[in-house]
Amino acid sequence: MARRLVVVTGASSGIGAAFARQFASKGWDLALVARREDRLKELAEEMKARFGVDSLIIPVDLSKANAPKEIVKAVEDAGRQIDGLVNNAGAGQPGHFTETKWTDQARFLQLMVTNYLALAHLVAPGMAERGFGRIINVSSVSALLPSANAHTRFSGTLYPGAKSLLIKFSEALHLELAGKNVHVSAVAPGYTWSEFHDVNGARATVSQMPKFWMLTAEEVATAGYDAVERGIVLRVPGAWYKFLTAMSKVLPDPLGRAIMRAQERRMTARAGGANP
Repeated sequence: MARRLVVVTGASSGIGAAFARQFASKGWDLALVARREDRLKELAEEMKARFGVDSLIIPVDLSKANAPKEIVKAVEDAGRQIDGLVNNAGAGQPGHFTETKWTDQARFLQLMVTNYLALAHLVAPGMAERGFGRIINVSSVSALLPSANAHTRFSGTLYPGAKSLLIKFSEALHLELAGKNVHVSAVAPGYTWSEFHDVNGARATVSQMPKFWMLTAEEVATAGYDAVERGIVLRVPGAWYKFLTAMSKVLPDPLGRAIMRAQERRMTARAGGANP
């Protein structure tokens, strides 16, 4: 009997690569998706050597509208079925909403929202029919906290809203597929060591963060895998971020926004930057 196969998007580094390692350690074969084919091949070789699992290499740009269909077709052409999906590929869209091109914002939404949903829409029916499936949507703790200007500077004005949608979508799809052994979970990490911050120009700020604010990609992947296996629809990794999200539920919104603004000023001062 063939091993189960999980599609991991954004698998070339960071959280995506950590999810690939997590699933491989549990005996899953992999379909590794990202633009950087060389990175995917290196990861596939590592997973074969360490865990004896096989990998499909699918070099695709997830900001393209036809990417989800290309991914599913590549898996089907290899004679495999998709038993798991980790929607992780992503990048921010730094800059003020009113000062950026709409084409850039639309590309961001295609990558971070539309293609997440399209992939889930393509694979969920088969999972339900076969009576097994695991879907993880990588969200962000920013979806659960008051917004701050740092989102605009480093990730984009639309980032918290996009990540919020992924949580609500995960909750709704999980309920829709209840009783069919298809689990859907959102994992909402905070600041995590990865190349994401280099791409978005946030490395200087992130490097000044208190250590207890920083998660590792492995912590996020372990938390996400555990959540989806146990049927937990939302998981916030890290004690600090659990505390922050719990507090945000009980504090009045104006107070929460004031606290976020004050914290942002401290972060910016540590990084030696100007407060927007």
